[in-house]
Amino acid sequence: MRLRIDVATAATELTWASVLAPGRSLVYDLLARIAPDLGWEFHDHGSGPYGMVPIGHGAPIFPQAKRRRGAYAVGGRGWLELGSPHLEVLAVLAQGIKQRELLDWGGAAFRILNVTALEPPGFASGRGRFRTATPVVMKGTGRDESGQRVTRQAWLLPTDPEFPVFFQRNLRRKAETLGMDPEVSLTEISWVGPKRSFSAGKGAKPGAPIEVELTGPPETLQAIWSWGLGQANAAGFGWVAA
Repeated sequence: MRLRIDVATAATELTWASVLAPGRSLVYDLLARIAPDLGWEFHDHGSGPYGMVPIGHGAPIFPQAKRRRGAYAVGGRGWLELGSPHLEVLAVLAQGIKQRELLDWGGAAFRILNVTALEPPGFASGRGRFRTATPVVMKGTGRDESGQRVTRQAWLLPTDPEFPVFFQRNLRRKAETLGMDPEVSLTEISWVGPKRSFSAGKGAKPGAPIEVELTGPPETLQAIWSWGLGQANAAGFGWVAA
């Protein structure tokens, strides 16, 4: 599930470095105040056999904001979303948000207007089309054609030959982390957006938004919709457009 947080702001822009980065800090601050043990567990160890953090978020959206060159436009009424396939985690985030009147998002004050829970699609056919609102990031082997490692920061774009293999592996690891049926598959990459890098902690991560078709058990597809695609979802990457 997800939380949609309707907000309003008098600010007019965010720096590009502040578009995604504040979300992770917000999530961990909410966990620290309401469920500190859970927050420390996610921060230090992650969850399941792969140390994943089952939380995602998107960028703030302000449909009526006037675009500004060199900055991310905000202003007036808008919203942002948080999500997790764990209902207990989402309940903690909702409780924390409802105790606040304002959010500090990269120096911009967002006044909270309303908080709404969003149910995932049913995916009854075992098939779903997912388009992300933020770039998907994915790491590869960092090896050249001879098999020799040439880099440790082997960021992949959706057009790279290795991408589908690592993307599908990530999907199945998420399912295993949640104790769900891992038989989920990537069947098509139908659209690739422009490459973009966003700051998230140490350095910037490059990627591109994508649209993909996935097949799998409905419950697994719902969990992925709630979590996000690719890696670094807790940093705002791979957020699926609702």
